[in-house]
Amino acid sequence: MKIRCRSSKLGKVRFTSHRDAARIWERALRRAELPVAATEGFTPRPKISFGLALPTGAESIAEYVDIELRPDVADVDLDTLPERLSAALPNGFDVLVVAEREQGAASLQEAVTSVTWELWAPDLDRDAHIDACRLLDADVLELERERKGKRSVDDVRPMILDAQPTAAGDRLVVRLATVGRALRPAEFAQLAYPDIEPILVRALRTHQWIDRDGQPDELLPLPAGLDARPVEVLA
Repeated sequence: MKIRCRSSKLGKVRFTSHRDAARIWERALRRAELPVAATEGFTPRPKISFGLALPTGAESIAEYVDIELRPDVADVDLDTLPERLSAALPNGFDVLVVAEREQGAASLQEAVTSVTWELWAPDLDRDAHIDACRLLDADVLELERERKGKRSVDDVRPMILDAQPTAAGDRLVVRLATVGRALRPAEFAQLAYPDIEPILVRALRTHQWIDRDGQPDELLPLPAGLDARPVEVLA
């Protein structure tokens, strides 16, 4: 049996790296005494796989992990599992929903085609977010980036799929493609808010999308009535 968990990462734990977060999950699964399957060989590892890495410093209510359970496990109560796993995780990590993974479903790394972010900063208002939306009118958006010690200039306009302010005007909601070399929220902020240091722009990942018949479909929706957004912005 394979299960898929959707979780949040909010507050000060946003400074935890993707690698450290993976170690935290491994320890939490042991604390929760979940019967996780293990690889064979001299150093067995739990059979868990994570979705797209969250940039250090960003928050999220749409983090995913796939967990394979031991073949001798007949049944697991998925309804109580979110609370059970959340209790084993540090403050700031919470499991929001757990579901059995569909047979033959693609891996998280392969399935996700785009993600939605909310961006905000104290010095950004509705007008700044409206100006940022004008990036959609550009034919080409060149951005100098570095990868593995090599610098290149890329046209990142195809990676920006949508952008619009929230109803309150205090945040920008942007959907970015993940196929190919993904555009990070800090890189988008560099283009969208040229007068603001990108490090000052906060980012919250709210959705990860798969392509279903040409339309974005949420990987694992939240239960009706559950609003996982933080009540307040933590320092």
